[in-house]
Amino acid sequence: MKKTLFAALLIVFCGLNAQDFSQVKVAFVDSEIIIAQLPEAQEVKKKLEDLQKFYIDTITAKETEIKTKADAFKAKYEDAQKQIEAGTLTPDQIKALEQELGDMQEEVQRLDQELALYKQNVQKQLLDVQAELFKPVRDKITLAIEALAKELKYNIVFDKASDALIYGDKNIDITFKVLDKLK
Repeated sequence: MKKTLFAALLIVFCGLNAQDFSQVKVAFVDSEIIIAQLPEAQEVKKKLEDLQKFYIDTITAKETEIKTKADAFKAKYEDAQKQIEAGTLTPDQIKALEQELGDMQEEVQRLDQELALYKQNVQKQLLDVQAELFKPVRDKITLAIEALAKELKYNIVFDKASDALIYGDKNIDITFKVLDKLK
């Protein structure tokens, strides 16, 4: 975090002359602390935890189903092995048993693949829902930071939690100077 923050400050300050540099005021916030204190954020966290619990319960149920079917396959396979070794099965019975075991094994594999895909989808959905639910909270925080930065005359405000620039005074933005230099 410190390296990223230092690099960002270095880039900004390199583009300023000595007079501008002495007038730049920099601050940082820790958005994690702010979020932890906001009631809206606590409501969002609760919704996410409830959704996560639902998904975990669903995954656990699917894992239990797979384990039950895998155990049934294993028991059936071991029983078939014993019967084959004892020579109590006809060739047609062996063929039917092999087909049944193959079907059981395919079902366990299919369920396992479906579960893996479900877990991937759940992770994506949780991230999407989290971004959607936290957007109004983050927007509220950003607006408050921008207002306070202008009020206290800060030119730059970084977020300690994410190494992100939250507010940057347009008077010290050198983006177009860099573009001109590159042309």
